[in-house]
Amino acid sequence: MLNNKQPAVELPQLPESYWRDSTKIPAYPKLAEDTAADVVIVGGGIVGITTAYRLAEAGRKVVLLEADTVMGGTTGHTTAKLTAQHDLIYAQLIKDLGEDNARLYYEANRDALEFVNRTITSLGIDCGYSGQDAYLYAQTVDTLTKLQDEAEAYAKLGIPGGFVEKIPLDVPIHGAVVMHHQAQFHPLQYLSGLLPRITEAGGSIYEHTTAVDVEEGEQPVVITKDGHRVQGDHVVVCSHYPFIDRHGFYFARLHAQRSYVLGVKIAEGEHFPEGMYLSADDPKRSVRTAATLNGEKLVLVGGENHKTGQGLCTIQYYEALRDYAVRHFNVDSIPYRWSAQDLLTLDKVPYVGAVTSGMPNVHLASGFGKWGMSGGTAAAMLLSDSITGRDNPYLKLYTPQRFHVGASIKNVISENANVAKYLIAGKLEMVHKHVEDLQLGEGGVVSFNGKRAGAYKERDGVVHLVDTTCTHMGCELDWNNGDRTWDCPCHGSRFSYDGEVIEGPATKALKKLSPNNEEPEDLDTPIV
Repeated sequence: MLNNKQPAVELPQLPESYWRDSTKIPAYPKLAEDTAADVVIVGGGIVGITTAYRLAEAGRKVVLLEADTVMGGTTGHTTAKLTAQHDLIYAQLIKDLGEDNARLYYEANRDALEFVNRTITSLGIDCGYSGQDAYLYAQTVDTLTKLQDEAEAYAKLGIPGGFVEKIPLDVPIHGAVVMHHQAQFHPLQYLSGLLPRITEAGGSIYEHTTAVDVEEGEQPVVITKDGHRVQGDHVVVCSHYPFIDRHGFYFARLHAQRSYVLGVKIAEGEHFPEGMYLSADDPKRSVRTAATLNGEKLVLVGGENHKTGQGLCTIQYYEALRDYAVRHFNVDSIPYRWSAQDLLTLDKVPYVGAVTSGMPNVHLASGFGKWGMSGGTAAAMLLSDSITGRDNPYLKLYTPQRFHVGASIKNVISENANVAKYLIAGKLEMVHKHVEDLQLGEGGVVSFNGKRAGAYKERDGVVHLVDTTCTHMGCELDWNNGDRTWDCPCHGSRFSYDGEVIEGPATKALKKLSPNNEEPEDLDTPIV
């Protein structure tokens, strides 16, 4: 399948997720009054929806709050691999956490896959679910040694699979590790099958309802941006980044990474192998197939990880994936491109459980790395078990109160030194570009009235001007030209070109600026 010819293949002008484009997603109202429930869930991705579904099935009344639209965040921008093969992890987990905890990590994700399979079967959900083998392959001799260590870890932990010399995908390798009995699916079609079960059981779902705080107490209360109060016996925060990060200092224990995906159409008649593939080397390359609505096969090519707000000109990451696809496959066209943001913990294990030991009825789930489909489902199972009083063997492994000395100290020092570096650098940056220097359709940091500001000039000449100081902790934002967003290099908050929050931890929009540096009368009105 190796293609030495590299014909010009255009990238889509604007990012769009295949999952969202191919799904008719139901709409829900905005919360308009105070309300109460047994459990208040913040976040409408795979963790929030699965938790709500399990609790509703258990007879609990749930209220689910989503700041934007359900499945519009990371869940709608994944590669949707359902697998316990999370890159090179098991040898490291054995070293850092011990063999028993490494085995528990595998079993939690294995149980999550089995739950998804059972749920799809019992509810009759048509979501393109198919069993697949997952391959992690080496393209350098140095990485081959790491793969051999990983294969030994598989054997110790009883993971089905092991080392193989060849893979079905036609790319040059030095060897690979295969994990059998994994799967892939269409995540939004799957979750769309759970949503009606929540409301039919008496649950309520509200979109465009931003939670900004939680009042502690025996019955905690979620406060929304509009001032509404939602009271529950339990609160579950699964808003990707925990918006109540002052509890537990999660801003110092998580870091955000971006990665990129292309939806590639292969030339008609071209055979493409089954299986899910990930390179163990950098830059990362992830490959899997997906069936389109008209029966064609779409190949998802992902990778190009970097810390949010700290990368190159972001369109170059899409171009690198395009070049890889054209080099190795017979590409007909690229109808989709999109990006995702993932949060990583200090020891690679997600934080799932009580926010702090002093807040046992306020729970969170965060830090799934690139593996939110399996990890998020495992988290939902743990959260719903905890709330309903069922035993769960993975409670201690995932508890947010843990701190493993060997795995965590080095990383917490490194991550917070990185934050300090970008915090200082942003404040000292000299900016020479002005608004009038921007081309149509261009955005960037500009000097405005002698201060750093952010500007985006639409193709009709309308200019959006914002203060580039992140509303979370004051870092200076950088322009992401590939997705037309303002990204924070410190803690990963992202804002639209006109300053609205896209991803936390920030909950407050950027300050909009007017030409005379006075507060505009209508902060939602762009300047011309």
